[in-house]
Amino acid sequence: MENRKVVIAGGGVLGTQIGLICAYHGFDTTFWLRSESSIGRTTPKIERYSALMLEDLAKAKALIGNPIGGMLYPRGLIRSWQGITAEAIDALIEEGKKNFAEKVHIELDLAKALSGAYIVIESMTEEPKAKIGMYNAMRDLLDENTILCTNSSTLLPSMFAEYTGRPEKYCALHFANTIWKNNTGEVMGHPGTDPAIYQKVVEFAAAIGMVPLQLHKEQPGYILNSMLVPFLSAAQALWANGVADPETIDLTWRLATSAPAGPFQILDIVGLETAYNINQMKPAAQQEGTLENRMGKLLKEKIDRGETGVNAGKGFYDYTKK
Repeated sequence: MENRKVVIAGGGVLGTQIGLICAYHGFDTTFWLRSESSIGRTTPKIERYSALMLEDLAKAKALIGNPIGGMLYPRGLIRSWQGITAEAIDALIEEGKKNFAEKVHIELDLAKALSGAYIVIESMTEEPKAKIGMYNAMRDLLDENTILCTNSSTLLPSMFAEYTGRPEKYCALHFANTIWKNNTGEVMGHPGTDPAIYQKVVEFAAAIGMVPLQLHKEQPGYILNSMLVPFLSAAQALWANGVADPETIDLTWRLATSAPAGPFQILDIVGLETAYNINQMKPAAQQEGTLENRMGKLLKEKIDRGETGVNAGKGFYDYTKK
């Protein structure tokens, strides 16, 4: 693809990772943010996640020759493990540093950010009104050929297609957290998505180191979150019902399944605001006394205390402790 300008609308946990993986793979990447205060919140994330990506690349050198190295290397950063050498990884590290320094930009002016973009990835909060407001602001500023994607975790693109002004050039492209290791790119169109545009998004996902996972129809939560969200909700229900504390629930899951993380550790990575927004979309969450209502209140208490997850230094766990 000749045009290599990517715009990320939003600087949250996953939005930051998406932008950085694009820059790492040589795409000129602009984060559009709402305000100076947004820059103050996003810049530390850019620094943190770019450092983690380079750190995991460096660690991958120790996996060379390991029989299970092919299962553990950062798949979004190294296109092929076969025949990889320490020298090749060092070259990737240097190229990554250069790309992060030269190809990552922050812009507050929406028109400037969107001008000339090949693809724009909306990565705003999981709140329909916020997304509609974003699309209304963008629709008259986008170039004619710009492709627009949403990274929404649970909402369908058909809910928003009419607001974009380009429904045929609009679809969903969803990523998993720690994008550079868990390199899934779920591509989901809506009934009005042009098949040629869908294919371009599939090709773009592959170009930024993802494995394109093509959905044949709309599904709330795609493939991954159709399985993950009920799992996380079940854990929150155990907590809200007073069955067990988060640490015990996590320990149970890790011991019984050999999983590296429990549901509340995953929630800390996802961010409690996202978990809260997803919970509040359930009608029962607005009804006093329901389980969903209790879950929402408990999450809101933590959010109001600033305990929003890993990036805040504290969520269900305290990450400031050494």
